[in-house]
Amino acid sequence: MRVAPLSSATIIAILCGLLLATGIGALAIGATGLGFGAVFGTDASGDVARLVITQIRAPRVAFAMLAGAALASSGAVMQGLFRNPLADPGLIGVSSGAALGAALVIVLGLGGLFASWAVPLGGMAGGLASTALLYGFSTRDGVMSTNTVILAGVALGAFSGALTGILIFRANDTALRDLTFWTMGSLAGATWTRIGLLMPFLIVAAVLIGVLATPLNALLLGDTDAALMGYRVERSKRLAMLGVALATGPVVAFAGVIGFVGVVVPHLVRLTTGPDHRVVLPCSALLGAILLVCADTIARIVAIPADVPVGVVTAAIGAPVFVWLLARAERGDAPS
Repeated sequence: MRVAPLSSATIIAILCGLLLATGIGALAIGATGLGFGAVFGTDASGDVARLVITQIRAPRVAFAMLAGAALASSGAVMQGLFRNPLADPGLIGVSSGAALGAALVIVLGLGGLFASWAVPLGGMAGGLASTALLYGFSTRDGVMSTNTVILAGVALGAFSGALTGILIFRANDTALRDLTFWTMGSLAGATWTRIGLLMPFLIVAAVLIGVLATPLNALLLGDTDAALMGYRVERSKRLAMLGVALATGPVVAFAGVIGFVGVVVPHLVRLTTGPDHRVVLPCSALLGAILLVCADTIARIVAIPADVPVGVVTAAIGAPVFVWLLARAERGDAPS
């Protein structure tokens, strides 16, 4: 007997439930031994437990949700815009530019009076500058060439990596350690203050990405067909790149480079929902949030008392899943 496919509303509701469950589970799991009783206030653990839950675990879980949603939905936008299943936010230079900006701050000691904010701000500036440079190089007479974006993005990433390598070569031991951990990605520095700084960027990015759902569906048919259907193709491309830069730039700046979320999650969503971006985008955001919360929870407990970089965990989970997706595509099982 063939099982009827789930409706989009049902899938979104299931993902929302899973996100709530993983969030509560992440709050209850950690190195201190505080469990669900401390989360729901049913034990007598006192002020210390409330401090751990509300000021250490809760902002980290919230940051993981926001970062996962931003990276995954940005990956879905990139894959739709370029009609390339391997596209991810790093394709437009956000990650490599942010790494270069952070390396400049760490190695050259540019923090000064704002040392605690210097690395995130340097990473954010580097990511946004890299995206702007790539867009300017790929646009002629108001028309952006997606092929040029892909090729120039690879070249820009390699050039940024070379400059970052030079900085690493001249770094002292402390700077080298800081930069190494930053490039592996970590949510350990999450605070409510940093989340508050992220929110304006993410809200604007969410609005931009949300209005792109229908144009992205049209762009799957090609630029010419989308234009004939009445869509403003170049405007949609600009909004897509701006939305992705605003979503991923601040996240990468604060958390470092977290791989595979933007590539793998949209694929997994399409296996269930199909290619309609009106469903793919919100479902990718929800599943990305779930995945990163789970990955960060594993990172916190797998080597207690050490805190494993979350980028290591996402790579360990994402690489086998990505190989499985490639195998499905080779067999012709992947969704169109």
